[in-house]
Amino acid sequence: MEVGVLPVELWQLIFSYLHLPDLGRCSLVCRAWSELVLSLDRTRWRQLCLGCLQHRHPNWPNHPGVEPPSWREAFKQHYLASKTWSKTTQDLESSNCLSLFRRRKGWRRLCVGVGGEFGSLRAALAAASPYDRLVLLPGVHEEQSEVLLKVPVEVVGQGKLGDVALLASIDQHCPTARLSNVVFMPARFTSLLYKTTSGYVQFDNCNFEGGQLQIHAPGTCQVKFCTFSQSSIHLRSVALCILEHCEFTGSENASVTVEGCPSSDRNWACKHLAVLAKSCAASLRQPDPAICPVAKWDGWRESPLRPVRTCEIVVGEERSSFLSAAGAQALLGSAQEDTEFGENLRAAKEEEEYPALDSNSSDSDLRSDDEEDAQVAYKVPCQAHSPRHTLADVMDSKLQSNRLHALQRDLKLKSLQQELQQDKEAQSLANSLQGCIIRQCLFRDGKGGIFIYSRGQAKVEGSIFRDLTYAVRCIQNSKVIMLRNDIHHCKASGIFLRLLAGGLIADNNIHSNCEAGVDIRKGANPLVLCNKIHSGLRSGIVVAGNGKGIIRSNQICGNKEAGIYILYNGNPAVSGNHIFQGLAAGIAVNENGRGQITGNIICENQWGGADIRHGGDPVLRNNLISCGYSDGVVVGERGKGLIEGNVIYGNKGCGVWMMSSSLPHLINNQISHNSIYGVAVFCHKDNAGDYPLGQGGSESFQEEREGAGGENDADSEEEYPAARRPISVALVELNSINHNGAAGLHVKSSEVLNIIANVIHANGDGGVAVLQSSQLTRIANNSISCNSRGGVLVEADCQVELRGNGIYENSSHGIVSKGEGVIAENDIIGNHRCGLQLLQAADMKVCSAVS
Repeated sequence: MEVGVLPVELWQLIFSYLHLPDLGRCSLVCRAWSELVLSLDRTRWRQLCLGCLQHRHPNWPNHPGVEPPSWREAFKQHYLASKTWSKTTQDLESSNCLSLFRRRKGWRRLCVGVGGEFGSLRAALAAASPYDRLVLLPGVHEEQSEVLLKVPVEVVGQGKLGDVALLASIDQHCPTARLSNVVFMPARFTSLLYKTTSGYVQFDNCNFEGGQLQIHAPGTCQVKFCTFSQSSIHLRSVALCILEHCEFTGSENASVTVEGCPSSDRNWACKHLAVLAKSCAASLRQPDPAICPVAKWDGWRESPLRPVRTCEIVVGEERSSFLSAAGAQALLGSAQEDTEFGENLRAAKEEEEYPALDSNSSDSDLRSDDEEDAQVAYKVPCQAHSPRHTLADVMDSKLQSNRLHALQRDLKLKSLQQELQQDKEAQSLANSLQGCIIRQCLFRDGKGGIFIYSRGQAKVEGSIFRDLTYAVRCIQNSKVIMLRNDIHHCKASGIFLRLLAGGLIADNNIHSNCEAGVDIRKGANPLVLCNKIHSGLRSGIVVAGNGKGIIRSNQICGNKEAGIYILYNGNPAVSGNHIFQGLAAGIAVNENGRGQITGNIICENQWGGADIRHGGDPVLRNNLISCGYSDGVVVGERGKGLIEGNVIYGNKGCGVWMMSSSLPHLINNQISHNSIYGVAVFCHKDNAGDYPLGQGGSESFQEEREGAGGENDADSEEEYPAARRPISVALVELNSINHNGAAGLHVKSSEVLNIIANVIHANGDGGVAVLQSSQLTRIANNSISCNSRGGVLVEADCQVELRGNGIYENSSHGIVSKGEGVIAENDIIGNHRCGLQLLQAADMKVCSAVS
């Protein structure tokens, strides 16, 4: 019969009444009928899939309201999973969801229960032959002692899930078994529901209540579409097992425990599970936006939590706008201040004024009187005849231009695919198939999700963890791979790694947890890539107690404490992240924390973009630190570190705020358009500004505090060397400090300070103001030009050495001094008032000055 005799719609209506065997036969008649059968996906195949009592929705438990791509394929997978295979069957291509159950021909169906052939499961097992099917009739089946499963059988509950309850403890001693559509409850004498130490077991569409499954190597298992209520799974040295589409609720401890290194002793099912795991992994690489908790964020890598501030810059006739997370290239291009002599440059202030926030870490109550929305033109000085101009040319045109163009290229947030292409270690971890594979599961309303220890290994994909004490704990040289999971509202940390744990944490959505989103301690060294870590009640990521890790290409925003908090010899490599709109510092380095912090965009944080205190000693290099509501970089009491090659731009406080008791090396940064000082140095201790300890909350730092007594970890030192010469004096060197709202460099210091070879240009107040300096402040080989007031101001009782500077075209005096020291070999040219003014009891030795 030809299809064309009747309209297609009528054929589809006729076919929609056929049962499954008839649909199969019709699809074999001809190609036209085969296409008709396939066209029934949203009608007849959907009815068959949802109408079977032994099947659950293919997207259960995480997204039961979302339809699968193909109802026919989902039904096929359900149907084939309910069938069995003989030991000689080699066909593995017909389904991605093989039941992997082997059956011989001539199997029997044995009924157990009231009205059945056998009154108990034990009696049926005694009479069963290999590969028979034992059907448990509706009711409660209770066994008074442990049941030994010695022959391969299939145990299936009749009716819908919940009609059959089995109270038993089963110990499997056969190669394979399958259990389906049964509610398991523990027997009165034990909490153990099921145990296997050698064979393979498959659970489909079962409920487990108040008990535990134990799988010991070389045994293995596949658990699908099951519910665990106050129940758990313990896996010991299992080579490979799969848990998928399961729900875990109300656990008193961890829902899944993975113990021991994956065994090299594998049973017959491992190769089949590996084929299944690979085929499922391929389908997960392109997540459905409606299903995947991370992919559903439309443009999540470029969408901050709330409207962002914009800074518009005018350079010549070109205009471009800056968006804190997504528009780094526009800002970097426009933020480049080319101060070569002979050019004109115009800069616009911020389009929109925001109320100034009180900062506990700087004199943020000061504001420039010159802040306004109108464009301000700056006249760059004319040609001069001193080597200081050559210095300015080299710094601005070569150092800054090359650096900013490099930042333009490198600071774009990378996707996971790009990261995996470039990082072979991450790629290997993402593709690994060992230990426990957990997919599309839901962990909720309990104490713990997954606990991995003693060299265990687990891979978790597309799962949801919510309302737990913790989601994942990985310790003792274990390894966890977490891909595209949603982890939120945990009472402690979301992911906790400790004691040399490692692995890959990538493309997850981690938010609204009471402690850190990711907590790395005691030598743990994971790869943390391309995650969205946001809205936490404390820090986004904590690295403490000699923790390491590579933290790259993450979006970290809206956390109540530091986006990344490093302390107690924590030493991570932090690069390529976007850290913005935090309610505290972007990155805090405290209590002898270290780290390589490079190439990040840190913007719109309420506190300092980077906050370094109490022995913190990081390398802060080539970052964009902008548009913060306080200072760009804060170096508090006893802070250290190399701060090099950063763009520190448009912050509401100072560009860099540092205490004189700190020893930073501030080199080759561009510090511009900040509302107060470019660089401010203060000598008083500001207790209110100290960054709070205890960011780990209930996760106490006591052990890390005791272990951070003095010497840094030798292995960490080798992995991330300091890459800088040791210094005993705070050093401000080779920076471009321009267009800031107040003085370019403001000094109230009680320690020795070296200010060497900087370009200090067009700031809203003076170039350099030394208001307090009980020890020598050395100002040498700087270019100080076009500032709104004088070039250099030295107050009474200050000790200053001014040597080899070029001081040009400032709006007031070149140098005004009330202090003591030396003024030698400076070029003081073209200033609007006196070149050099010595006041009151100034005790300055002046020699070789040109004015």
